Amino acid sequence: MLKKTIMLVMFAALSTMAIAAQAKTVEIEAKNSLKFSQESITVKPGEEVTIKLVNNSKLPASAMAHNWILLKADADARKLDEAAASAKANDYVPSDMSDQIIAHTGLVAGGESDTVTFTAPEAPGDYEYICTFPGHFAAGMKGTLTVKAE
Repeated sequence: MLKKTIMLVMFAALSTMAIAAQAKTVEIEAKNSLKFSQESITVKPGEEVTIKLVNNSKLPASAMAHNWILLKADADARKLDEAAASAKANDYVPSDMSDQIIAHTGLVAGGESDTVTFTAPEAPGDYEYICTFPGHFAAGMKGTLTVKAE
């Protein structure tokens, strides 16, 4: 019985390690230039993805904070960004448009970071990600997550 228990524990540990090895982690720096350091990311359909958003700015949060929002393929980034302007209390993530959002970080001020983990869409294609801190998307703070089978 002890031998079976040990084998089951080893199997569970190896399975967990295999799943963790398949996860993709991407660190993105949000820059004062209103650009993401990674403006394109490629993932596999259904892959577990972790995004770590880092803000190395020295400016105050009221002037230069950032978030990272991944939109569904048919979402209108401009409309979501416009709605975000009135969602300051929710880190500029409009809760009434959550059906258009796949994943998002919180708002990060200078010297802070936030992490979000999500499952990539199964449908291959391009998915836009944006920063909705006021004025940032309009200035070009966006990128593309491409879901592509190997």
